[in-house]
Amino acid sequence: MKMKRIAALGVSAMMAASVLTACGGPGSSTPASTPASGSTGGSTGEEITLKVATWDNTSNPSVQNAVDAFMAANPNIKVELMDIPSADYTTKLTTMLNGGADMDAFFVKDADTTKSLADKGQLADLTEYISADGVDLAAYNGLAENFNYDGKQYGLPARTDYYVMFYNKDMFDAKGMEYPSNDWTWADFEEMAKQLTGDGKYGAFIHTWQACVMNWAVQDGKHTIMDYETGYDFFKPYYEMVLRMQDEGSIQSYGELKSANIHYSGPFAQGTVGMMPMGTWYMATIIEAVKNGESTVNWGVATIPHPEGVEAGWTVGSATPMCINANTDKKDAAWELVKFVTGEEGAAEYAKVGAIPGRADDAAIAEIAAMEGMPEGTAEALKVTNISLDRPIVDKVADVNQMLGEQHSLIMLEQDTIDNVLASMAEQAEAIING
Repeated sequence: MKMKRIAALGVSAMMAASVLTACGGPGSSTPASTPASGSTGGSTGEEITLKVATWDNTSNPSVQNAVDAFMAANPNIKVELMDIPSADYTTKLTTMLNGGADMDAFFVKDADTTKSLADKGQLADLTEYISADGVDLAAYNGLAENFNYDGKQYGLPARTDYYVMFYNKDMFDAKGMEYPSNDWTWADFEEMAKQLTGDGKYGAFIHTWQACVMNWAVQDGKHTIMDYETGYDFFKPYYEMVLRMQDEGSIQSYGELKSANIHYSGPFAQGTVGMMPMGTWYMATIIEAVKNGESTVNWGVATIPHPEGVEAGWTVGSATPMCINANTDKKDAAWELVKFVTGEEGAAEYAKVGAIPGRADDAAIAEIAAMEGMPEGTAEALKVTNISLDRPIVDKVADVNQMLGEQHSLIMLEQDTIDNVLASMAEQAEAIING
């Protein structure tokens, strides 16, 4: 996305599938330094084949590249990727785990399902492996903490996406305004949007997802969308901001966007909006649009604005963890793969194709920023210090998120007051969580 911290990484979209019971239990993995009987690892010289589940592998080279690099470094370990269509992945993975399928490791597409998998005993505990090999969890910008339950680490982030600010340089230039910095506030954003508006163009674009309002309320890591006990009062300043912008005309209204089914990529690519908070996944989209002649927008990217009192570099995003099947007898070898893919070597392979790795260090960010089509200043804009999850990895988060989306429209269409809708959100969330 408690997701109190992911001290990070748009984007895009996501959710939970119910998990049935399975054999085995958490904590069954054995550290690489003390292999279990029947367990095989990468250091024995024995040839091993690992079966690893992922999705849409043919259209996403990052995983394949990382796996190929691993096999080159570990010639005695062969990795067979089980490529599952994205739309079916979470359901299929659940079925395979429940049925005891021959699978050693896997990526979790919907990160908020990870805890359910751990609760069912389907994830191996990686804690001792991490300790034995000295893996520094701080290198994951706070993301790794989201996969630690009751003191046990059940996965490591392989990839992340987080929110940044896309902006139209030509619109800033036309107004004689300085481009957004990487240390600015939401109040600065609102004021800039007001100044940019005019000549048939909007100063900013706020997409219809509730995340494009609620995310800024959880950016500081103090709250999550599950904190109904507060009455969701932490959402209020951001709803007030967006409604002001809507009333002033510095953003297109929610009602117009919904009725016309306007996707966020259209207005920005057409050059009709000055700024747009969106996930890092959009960088590849706009680069391709410009490359193909579908857009002429002269774009830049900045770190997302931060709330008052929060340091620059705090953002909101999601993560894709890599986990080990609790029932595999190849835990040692599987750990070597997970360590590689989520480590510096794997991060470099992800970065080569523009994917932001969970371990987004300076080298990986520099690699991404050097890609053809990336604007000047990308490396600085992508450096973050904390990524808060848009959805915490806890039970019933999908149900709460769906409810919040339904209530979000009532505020944005101004069909009820902010206070009334927030109170209703809190009441419904309590019923969902405690029901």
